[in-house]
Amino acid sequence: MSTGRPARGRRATTTVALLAATVTAALAAGCTGQHHPVDDGRGHTQPPASPTPSPDQSAAAGAPVLAVKIDNVPAARPQTGLGAADVVYAEQVEGGLSRLMAVYASKLPESVGPVRSARESDLELLRQYDDPTLAFSGAQHKLLPLIDKAPLTAEPPGRIADAYSRGTDKPSPHNLYVHPARLLPSAPGPDALTNGFRYGAAPAGGRPDTSATVRYPSARFDFTWSERSDRWLVSMDGTPTVTTDGKRVAPATVVVQYVKVRKSRFHDFLGNNTPYTETVGSGKATVLRDGKAYDVDWKRATAANGTDFTTGDGSPMNFAEGQVWVVFAKATS
Repeated sequence: MSTGRPARGRRATTTVALLAATVTAALAAGCTGQHHPVDDGRGHTQPPASPTPSPDQSAAAGAPVLAVKIDNVPAARPQTGLGAADVVYAEQVEGGLSRLMAVYASKLPESVGPVRSARESDLELLRQYDDPTLAFSGAQHKLLPLIDKAPLTAEPPGRIADAYSRGTDKPSPHNLYVHPARLLPSAPGPDALTNGFRYGAAPAGGRPDTSATVRYPSARFDFTWSERSDRWLVSMDGTPTVTTDGKRVAPATVVVQYVKVRKSRFHDFLGNNTPYTETVGSGKATVLRDGKAYDVDWKRATAANGTDFTTGDGSPMNFAEGQVWVVFAKATS
């Protein structure tokens, strides 16, 4: 599997330089940093983006996926564009809170957000995608060189005109939105999802299960099976998750992946350590699909590999067609 084309990855060098020139204020609470985090942070409303191409536009051969870091504190909800993602990752951040990373390949919504800052473990997670584009509001000062070296295209605010705008629905910093059509010419298509996931008929076995809960120290995810919609209805912190268009977020498959969560070298401005979620290695997972739960194994040999999920007999664990949520939970052993 390719780890990315260096030519695109080197664009991050320009990004860092532009950030240094354009950033005039620190991001408010929630971004990492022993130094002040880098963000556009001014709270100014940028000019609106020009009309975007249709989400159904034809895929561009060889184009990358778009990954967007999305704010997930209660003040940031409801989010925009979350329902259009192919994959949504949930991770623990400082203070036991949660943050999302949404990956877009099949279609590009008009806007996505609120957009927030990147974390060190995001770089490891994204290596399984071929040369992804990462939209994020900024990063801890010492993390920027690592982003610069990563095989991805970094697209924070200030690099491409009108790629971001400030909304009026929420206070800063929970009102920054990215316009995907300004970053990618078109949706790359599902073939760009080089994460190792397999889709198809459910394997034999599994146990009937209509609900699941994942708890972080200061956040909670609940998934409830809906026979009527044939989907898992998402609730966060005890509240049903809907997007700004009023639609309930309802993935076809939910993966609770048990991983090692350790301390990273970074802290937020309050001194809280930033957790590092290790997604390379192996462990256990629970896959929810079709109103059943499957206990499976996961393995990702290197950062450049996708993640394999297998049943007890070693057969691939197929996911249901549709959106997939992967919630990283701390392994107990």
